[in-house]
Amino acid sequence: MAQKIRPDDGFLRVIPPPGRDVPLPKEGEKNILITSSLPYCNNVPHLGNIIGSTLSADVFSRYARTRQWRTLYICGTDEYGTATETQALKEGITPRELCDKYYVLHKETYEWFDIGFDHFGRTSTPIHSEIAQGIYTNLGKNDLLEKQEKEQIYCEGCPKFLADRYVEGVCPHCAFEDARGDQCDGCGRTLDAIELIKPRCIVDQTHSLTTRISSHMYLKLDAIQSRTEEWIKQSWKTGKWSPNSVINADGEIVDPRLKSGLMPTPLTRDLKWGVPVPFEGEDTLGMAGKVLYVWFDAPIGYPSITAHLTPEWKQWWFNPKNVDLYQFMGKDNVYFHTVYWPSVQIGDGRDWTKLHHLSTTEYLNYEGGKFSKGKNRGVFGPAAKETGIPASVWRYYLLSSRPETADAMFSWSECIAANNNVLLNNFGNFVNRALKFVSSQYNGVIPESGDAPGPYSPNDPNDAEFIANVNTLLKEYIDAMDSVKIRLGLQTVMHISSAGNTYLQASGLNKALIASNPTRCAQVISRAINLIYALSTLIYPFMPATSDSILAQLNAPARVVPSVLSNDILGGHTIGTPEHLFKKIEDKMEEVWRVKFGGNPSAAAEPEPVKGAKYKKKKGEEAVPAPASDKPKSAEALALEARVSEQGQAVRELKAKTPKTPELEAEVKVAVDTLKSLKVQLAAALL
Repeated sequence: MAQKIRPDDGFLRVIPPPGRDVPLPKEGEKNILITSSLPYCNNVPHLGNIIGSTLSADVFSRYARTRQWRTLYICGTDEYGTATETQALKEGITPRELCDKYYVLHKETYEWFDIGFDHFGRTSTPIHSEIAQGIYTNLGKNDLLEKQEKEQIYCEGCPKFLADRYVEGVCPHCAFEDARGDQCDGCGRTLDAIELIKPRCIVDQTHSLTTRISSHMYLKLDAIQSRTEEWIKQSWKTGKWSPNSVINADGEIVDPRLKSGLMPTPLTRDLKWGVPVPFEGEDTLGMAGKVLYVWFDAPIGYPSITAHLTPEWKQWWFNPKNVDLYQFMGKDNVYFHTVYWPSVQIGDGRDWTKLHHLSTTEYLNYEGGKFSKGKNRGVFGPAAKETGIPASVWRYYLLSSRPETADAMFSWSECIAANNNVLLNNFGNFVNRALKFVSSQYNGVIPESGDAPGPYSPNDPNDAEFIANVNTLLKEYIDAMDSVKIRLGLQTVMHISSAGNTYLQASGLNKALIASNPTRCAQVISRAINLIYALSTLIYPFMPATSDSILAQLNAPARVVPSVLSNDILGGHTIGTPEHLFKKIEDKMEEVWRVKFGGNPSAAAEPEPVKGAKYKKKKGEEAVPAPASDKPKSAEALALEARVSEQGQAVRELKAKTPKTPELEAEVKVAVDTLKSLKVQLAAALL
């Protein structure tokens, strides 16, 4: 088919799509490095996870390419840590096998959603260990590490110190029998493994458990804080961070951890699955057999995954003068990307590329509640494909509902309405109406309009208002997207397509116009087709498959974002075959999907743990006084119960504080010891 496009003066896109090439930054050009939070690899992502980081980052990555910026988008699975070990134990496989399994599930899910990484890697690689160990070593050389000791549960049978999730037992607050070492699912309270009554090892319940002192290395965040705060204020101002960060709109630091003063934070753990703690010569600090804490090694995944892609990774990660780093995440990850990881980079001593723009989201909830894999509530990973809703429609609805300043709620009725009322009746209707008219009335060939190639005149006698309106909207789109206001950018695209619909209607485009005023009809068609051409690139960040379909129907090459409406597809150009971009979703599907994804009745019907439930003696155990009793309680017992409840609340409040500093841990230990003593007294009073 014959193409007739105006001679290229820079409006055709030359930056390749994500994953097609390995771009490197170039001095004098705009170089954009993009990351989204590394998803943990022990589960499948749900819609809230997807919109919170990976999809949002993908939108900006694709937008940057339509602006001809040199762009690299990096992500991957976060694979080390306790959660991986315990999940592997539950599934009866090794941590490596678990990570291999979930890496594929994550990768397939993102591919189906058209999320285009330049590289989707993983943290369990040799290059990751090498980079993480190098940073740790540099922190030590810069006198920013210190050794501290902590009381932990030790398993004689394993034999090793047990991380919190390796320990289960009776909750000291509600007597729920299967409380974990970090939290009780019965009452929801935060716990320390040493608090559990009758603690047991999840590997083998017959193993004998004791408490021992374990040594760990801590990063002296307090020694770095002044430099971190100075960097935060500068980066926040130049990078225009999202409002929900550690600094407010007036430039005042509001994060309570910074305000109260950062304290040393642990960098090592007693685990096997992780990056081994490096040491030279004799292990004088007792770090042999330990690994780097997952919170330390996870953000190092950004540069290590880049290094796995290209040996020239340092051109991106040690180039702050020429590279701007944009990071996308949910609000729960803000501290680690704005305080913790930058502090590590500062402490390392090298000239790292650090955060330029922070883009965060609040939470996306589901149909009046939260996503829950266990209760089959919500859409997880591959299940989105099972609905038959195209990925483009999923992307549109999630992005139009992006929780940028407050939590948002997924709704099946709103999802269906977004497809039928916005995409089908507005955007799709405009594109299809104009293209079908060219196909049926002009045999698929754009008529000569008399317009010169290039920007349409704002003083056009027929369409000055229309051209001015579109040009204003184009500026608003660019301003919104440059500022990473993704939802506003998408809304603006829909306003532009609506302007196109209004233009066709006001111009009276029909067969009668061809007969009465063929010149005017050709002009209307030319301007409508070129608006569709502009829309093909405006919609590309949000709905890349839809953009590809429009370009195929236009028979036109990909273009950059236009600053004004231009005559780029000229008279004599032959279009492709018009097709509908979207299909109607029947309203009845709302109830079908709500039943399928709204919650598993059997799971929902499972009895909740009852507060105060008696502890049941297991075979072979010595008799233990039950935390609750049916006989009347004495005044002493009632008083002790009140004191236990009060002290338990004090412990919970202390444990909720972050970061976990030595001073805080010492305070927690004293409070826990007091709580244990009170519980012994209560048990005696209940006999």
